[in-house]
Amino acid sequence: MRGYYTNRLSSKLLMQCYEIAPPRVRQYLEAEVDHVLQKVLPHHIVLELGCGYGRILSRLARKAACTVGIDTSLPSLLLAQEILCNASNCLLLNGDAAQLSFQKRVFDIVVCIQNGISAFHVNQRDLIRESIRVTKPGGTVLVSTYSDKFWEQRLEWFQLQSEYGLIGEIDSEKTGDGVIVCKDGFAATTVRPDQFLSLVEECNVETEIVEVDESSIFYEVILLDS
Repeated sequence: MRGYYTNRLSSKLLMQCYEIAPPRVRQYLEAEVDHVLQKVLPHHIVLELGCGYGRILSRLARKAACTVGIDTSLPSLLLAQEILCNASNCLLLNGDAAQLSFQKRVFDIVVCIQNGISAFHVNQRDLIRESIRVTKPGGTVLVSTYSDKFWEQRLEWFQLQSEYGLIGEIDSEKTGDGVIVCKDGFAATTVRPDQFLSLVEECNVETEIVEVDESSIFYEVILLDS
């Protein structure tokens, strides 16, 4: 289901997912963005992986010197172009987060949040290694996934999305233990700390694991000087 967010859940349909979010989910979404913004300085060059229609990128662009957003969905990027039309420091690109076209050591911060590490349905090791490759020494890769403490709220949100026809009917027999499965084949997983640490074990990085808002687990990867 790698193309789910490219071919089905994109542009204004993706926007609707956030518009129908219950209050506790909206709090989670805001807490993630706030946590990232605390790391961004005015001189930073920031890359967001899976920028969608620009929901987060618009906030990043107001704080960083330069922002770049990539996504596989052209319809989402076209909507982002409309939303970000006044952001002169923002570049939008159609691309694959696991096969970035940038040179080494370009960005101060690479952002992959709202469980993008699972939602993209790409090779997670490739995703992390590419993120590290394009980040400057001393820079940071910010990756988030859902906290187990947020399971009930997360499931409620996905059930709403299903009721609105944005995703398929949820398969209750296969859903549980951090995994949401729909009958149309869509699956939303998470990445637990031991899994993430195995992805970076051969990289020259330091990793800090931070829980935010009892809803997100952030993996904060800091590149060491080589």
